Amino acid sequence: MSIFLRSLVVGGSIADPGGLTIDYAALQKSMEGKPRPANIDGFTPEQRFFLAYAHNWATNMRPEYARFIVNQDPHPLAKFRANGPLSNKSEFAEAFQCKTGSPMVRTKRGQIW
Repeated sequence: MSIFLRSLVVGGSIADPGGLTIDYAALQKSMEGKPRPANIDGFTPEQRFFLAYAHNWATNMRPEYARFIVNQDPHPLAKFRANGPLSNKSEFAEAFQCKTGSPMVRTKRGQIW
């Protein structure tokens, strides 16, 4: 893979975890000093936050289109935009009680800001 293709997604790979961190902090701030919101459909406010984030990236694309996008778009493919930032967030693992060694828990977590 060329250096160009590897560097094509760097900006998006940095921005997504940063935005997720800021958004999650805003959720926590919005709940400060208020009664804990009720669970909805069995999901806590934190779980609903992470589910909404992941749902934003829900896609279904043919392999041919994925190959095209990888070579044209300065963002990672949607599944990596969802799973990458979430698997780096200890708050995600805590919200869903993910155990160490789970595919959604990285042993070496990256952190932006």
